[in-house]
Amino acid sequence: MSDIVIYTSQFCGYCSRAKMLLESKGVNYKEVAVDKEPGQRQTMVQRAGGATSVPQIFINDEHIGGCDDLYALEAQHKLDTLLA
Repeated sequence: MSDIVIYTSQFCGYCSRAKMLLESKGVNYKEVAVDKEPGQRQTMVQRAGGATSVPQIFINDEHIGGCDDLYALEAQHKLDTLLA
């Protein structure tokens, strides 16, 4: 099983969509709320190579990107391989 971390913020529709896709795949993930946990936004920005928007998604420490990137992997039939 993959190690998945998703950085989110409250009231973020893209965050909700990304989590919904991951949940539909039946995978567990760690959610880090950057608006509730001090210092986590800076950690996210560093890990994501300067990206400041949420969500930022990591699978096995590989930066996937945001919600659109996650759905693009799904459309290309590559997401299941990463999640295996």
